[in-house]
Amino acid sequence: MNGGGRDTRFMTEALREAETALARGDVPVGALVVRDEEVLARSSNLKTTDPTAHAEIRAIREAAERVGRWNLKDCDLFVTLEPCPMCAGACVNARLRDVVFGAWNSKTGAAGTLYNILRDTRLNHRCGVRGGVMEDMCAAPLMEYFKRKRIEVKRE
Repeated sequence: MNGGGRDTRFMTEALREAETALARGDVPVGALVVRDEEVLARSSNLKTTDPTAHAEIRAIREAAERVGRWNLKDCDLFVTLEPCPMCAGACVNARLRDVVFGAWNSKTGAAGTLYNILRDTRLNHRCGVRGGVMEDMCAAPLMEYFKRKRIEVKRE
């Protein structure tokens, strides 16, 4: 089982992706797909006309393209926010080994908060899950983003 220092090291990298998103005005969620100790893909949320442009989806797509197969059973996802149902479903469909996330998501969390898609025994695959890794640090950019949004709304 992975964990400890490895989780912190890769979550720190995912957090850098989230900060990049924050700097460009996107919702600050960062994600990495890692195989062994190699980062196969890194991404962040991106506001586009594509409603699936979440950090997890983008990183999974990039990793699958890079390894040349959809099945990522030997890969782990590190993401700064608990995946939503769409992203959790993508993790299951990609057969990810482990999903490690930072902040819990009280609005749409699907890794234990509202739903438990990643470990649902009715599905054909279950991911290992470790949540709350660097939780406060991962929550900070999200709190900053939504604080800015509230200020913008007040100005209008």
